Amino acid sequence: MEPLDPEAFEIHRARVRERVDLAFVREGIGGFPLLLVHGYPETKRIWWRNIKPLAEAGFEVIVPDLRGHGDSGLADDDFYDVSAYSMDLYALVHDVLGHSRCVTAGGDAGGPTLYDMSLRYPGFVIRQCIFNTVAPFLREDYDAAGIAPEVDRELAPTADYFIRQGNDPEGLLAELDTPERRRAWVAAMYSHRLWAARGTFTREDIDFMTEPYADPEKLRVSWGIYETAAGKRPMEDMPRMLERTDVPTLVLWGPEDNVVEASFPARMQVACNECIGPFTIAGAGHFLQWEAAHVFNQTLRYFCADLLVTESTERRNSRP
Repeated sequence: MEPLDPEAFEIHRARVRERVDLAFVREGIGGFPLLLVHGYPETKRIWWRNIKPLAEAGFEVIVPDLRGHGDSGLADDDFYDVSAYSMDLYALVHDVLGHSRCVTAGGDAGGPTLYDMSLRYPGFVIRQCIFNTVAPFLREDYDAAGIAPEVDRELAPTADYFIRQGNDPEGLLAELDTPERRRAWVAAMYSHRLWAARGTFTREDIDFMTEPYADPEKLRVSWGIYETAAGKRPMEDMPRMLERTDVPTLVLWGPEDNVVEASFPARMQVACNECIGPFTIAGAGHFLQWEAAHVFNQTLRYFCADLLVTESTERRNSRP
């Protein structure tokens, strides 16, 4: 395995919606646009094992840091929610980079973000891959399908960090008063909190993932999505999570995940009218794209094989 290098890929920057500067990686320019969306406690670095193989497969791989995360700027409007993320990323891919359509993939907060984007901007997202995240809020549909209601998250054994981040962010940040303590808080989610399969993140991996969260402002705003879920912070707009989608959706599931309920695959099968899968990736958990990178890359490649062939043919035919 190659050493982890934060400068392995060129970092680009763009102003989107006149509110925030986003940092992003863009590799394989000229391929079919593929937007990879991270969640929390992640930055674009969670995709470091996917960028090069997917670019080599024929994608133009676009990997941003969400507003307030990683190398991206803080937001002047102070919104840190699914809708704000979605509108930012549409502006980046469509308005700045000039793509009229794309494929998306993401887990954790990235899942609702790309789900919202596919419904907010019809025809823009033509396929999507969603894994290990919150399913759309379709309780009546799930009840009709015989899927048991989710357990109250606040009663789950891993829920204390949800409660603190969503309801007492200032108090929590005051406790995490050094870079080391802030990084240790995030590191727990890659290690003993058991979001991931045991042993899939080495000490070096964890150091690589947690380094951006040493910054107190970046860590603080990364909790914004938990505050909105707790009703403690305003949203820019209501996310499109109350309806089913017709976008072809590849659903993957890492079963070694102790934060997302195991009913996630069944719920997504109901929410997605054209569901491919769900497919369980043995030995992977919440950070499936890192833990089972080769499987993820190959699966996404075959999911979009026809798009890659078409894009390659069009590029070849356009040459003088």
